[in-house]
Amino acid sequence: MLRNVIRSTAMSAAVIAALGAGVAAKAETLADALVGAYETSGLLDQQRALLRVADEDVAQSVAALRPILSWAYSAQYTNPQGFQQDSINSNLQLTADLVLWNAGRRLLTIESQKELVLATRQGLVSAEQSILLRAVEAFMSVRRDVEILSLRQNNVRLITQELRAARDRFEVGEVTRTDVAQAEARLASARAELALASGNVDIAREEYLAVIGRLPGQLVAPRGLPQTASSEEEAKQVAQRGHPDLQQAQLEVRVADLNVRVARAAMQPTLSAQGTATWDDETFNGTETLSLNFGGPIYRGGELTSLVRQAQQRAVASRANVHIVSEQIIQGVGNAFAQLRSASANRQAVARQISAAQVAFEGVREEATLGARTTLDVLNAEQELLDARASAVSAATQETVAAYTVLSSMGLLTADHLNLNVQAYDPAAYYNAVKNAPTFTSRQGRQLDKVLRALNKD
Repeated sequence: MLRNVIRSTAMSAAVIAALGAGVAAKAETLADALVGAYETSGLLDQQRALLRVADEDVAQSVAALRPILSWAYSAQYTNPQGFQQDSINSNLQLTADLVLWNAGRRLLTIESQKELVLATRQGLVSAEQSILLRAVEAFMSVRRDVEILSLRQNNVRLITQELRAARDRFEVGEVTRTDVAQAEARLASARAELALASGNVDIAREEYLAVIGRLPGQLVAPRGLPQTASSEEEAKQVAQRGHPDLQQAQLEVRVADLNVRVARAAMQPTLSAQGTATWDDETFNGTETLSLNFGGPIYRGGELTSLVRQAQQRAVASRANVHIVSEQIIQGVGNAFAQLRSASANRQAVARQISAAQVAFEGVREEATLGARTTLDVLNAEQELLDARASAVSAATQETVAAYTVLSSMGLLTADHLNLNVQAYDPAAYYNAVKNAPTFTSRQGRQLDKVLRALNKD
């Protein structure tokens, strides 16, 4: 058992040494970690791909306004009875269809898809905020757990010294066997805490790797807290104006309203034109026809009116969702500010606690040398100092995370707002390339094909 504890302590020391080895190369700041998360996030890649899917819906809606050209070729083999020869008759037909008027349904569909693209872009911003906040938490967790691990290691060393001193004093009769046992019990507890701290570091490192895309090196403490808002009320106003979740909900209302009009237009008649050219190799004749078709639904069992009602209720639900999201955002800002205030007050209180605990520890240890205090008194004072220092580390972490949570609740935790040194993703670039529904044979289509191959490589 003791051998395992010693091995765990040695491994913990190795972790600290490995993390400190990065100092000679390059210290890693919080901004570096945020850049890593932005550039390697699989979630962001997924959301960007889904945005490009929405862009293609616009292209498909545009394509629906264009003529549809198709061809058909048929061959018929005839084996007649009697003395007639076998024959093969082939037929080639070219057809062009074009919708001339359908009560504006296709134009409304295009507008609906465009609004959906804008809503999906806001969803991408929300995903970016989530990734960056998780990166902040991962960075600060590694720093906190490494510092606590260092405190636990130092605590084991100090208690080992106290145990050695207690045994020496027991040998000369200055203390009892009880004092030695108390020191031994405290050392065993300290080693257990050290093993737990070592495990926490390993967990934090794995989270860092998952979020940032690499294992942490020497992490530098942030120089200060990010600038947020001067007051909670100001933060709520900023959130209500520009939070991506609220903007997405508002855009979805516009999509739902357009879809109601699309459903109503589906009940109207449609005017279309069709041109056909046919060539028959048996008669060596070609025929061309042009027709206009005008018609619409009369009765479909109530399906079309049901679709209208369904679209209307979706619009009602989307409006209700705006109120829900707005309330959640306001609550989120309030919660984030409360956490920040609490964390700041906690950090200040812990700083005073450390100062008092340091004075108390030094005094108790001095009094113990004079025989006025027991070994247990020294161990208790030391434990209080250790707990205060660990609380200070946790309080600093909580305050930093809370400050970035405030930014996220305001909708400002983005690479652009933080001025991160990254190649920002342009959500409009792909849309502009596909919005006119280019074909693969066109020049724009060939350029787009190169873009797609580059994206697939990534």
